[in-house]
Amino acid sequence: MVRLPSARVFRYAMSAYPPLLFAGVRVEHVADDWTSVRVALRVRFWNRNHNGAAFGGTLFSMTDPFFGLMPQGQLGDRYRVWNTAAGIEFLAPGRGTVTTTMELTRAQVEEIRQVTRDGGKSITAHTATIYDSDGKIVARATQDLYVRPARTDADAPSVAR
Repeated sequence: MVRLPSARVFRYAMSAYPPLLFAGVRVEHVADDWTSVRVALRVRFWNRNHNGAAFGGTLFSMTDPFFGLMPQGQLGDRYRVWNTAAGIEFLAPGRGTVTTTMELTRAQVEEIRQVTRDGGKSITAHTATIYDSDGKIVARATQDLYVRPARTDADAPSVAR
């Protein structure tokens, strides 16, 4: 079973997580109820491309883990959550400091609970918009989430030996 730490501990742990840390991605805020996450990237010489803009993969890494972890934080360890599809649309060069806030409302999570209450699966689409410090849209990242109740030992088929 997956158990996430508190939102505060999670914020610090994700900011220190090497793939995000070395890319320059900083987790600025995680709501105590896991309904939102705000992330920033300060574009520097080590995380920019030959045009002086943020690498596209770095922009995508700002959103990659969070849409899968927010429902896990709200639903708890009795559910499994995967990102099944993802994409990003680059709209302008990301320079300076870029930010995004990802949101997953309680109503959206309640809908996921209702769809999965009988053991079914839920697939939902989510979008995060990345902005530069002037408020200009730099990119839009999308992810599809697959959620289902976790199987317990009682659900597992028995194996005769």
